[in-house]
Amino acid sequence: MPSIGAILLLAVALGVGVSPALAGDKPALGWVEKVRLYPGGLILQAKLDSGAEFCSLNASNLTEFTRQGQKWVKFQVANHLGQTKTFECQVRRLAKIKRRGGGFHRRPVVKLGLCLGNLFEEVEVNLADRTGFIYPLLIGRNFMRGKLVIDPATMFTVEPQCPQGEHE
Repeated sequence: MPSIGAILLLAVALGVGVSPALAGDKPALGWVEKVRLYPGGLILQAKLDSGAEFCSLNASNLTEFTRQGQKWVKFQVANHLGQTKTFECQVRRLAKIKRRGGGFHRRPVVKLGLCLGNLFEEVEVNLADRTGFIYPLLIGRNFMRGKLVIDPATMFTVEPQCPQGEHE
């Protein structure tokens, strides 16, 4: 007769006893989803990454300038369909990012609206050169915390459903 430990180990391995109630009423979304970016409403494919504290966006043609004594940036964002939007945002702070090879560099951080499914929030997003990555937008814990759980077995489970124009 198998021991209680062996039965529990088998139950865990088979997923028996793992309850969706652990997620509460939070939606389980895929590890890659479509996100609408505000202002502008550009739809991007984004990787949901619970290992990242903050959101990160691929920004090209980044230009820093001063407006009314404040630091601003102008940049472009393109999606997988080749659609491009130009943004001008006030820099909220500079993020200190650790490099893989050692050392640090700084990235401008702006506030943008993100719509994922029917979840909308304005969050801080650091602007980076993500051209070597598949997805131009990385969704970090600063957006996801308390709102959703990630199902690593799925992708593209929802469409952005925040009313366009409402968040412009």
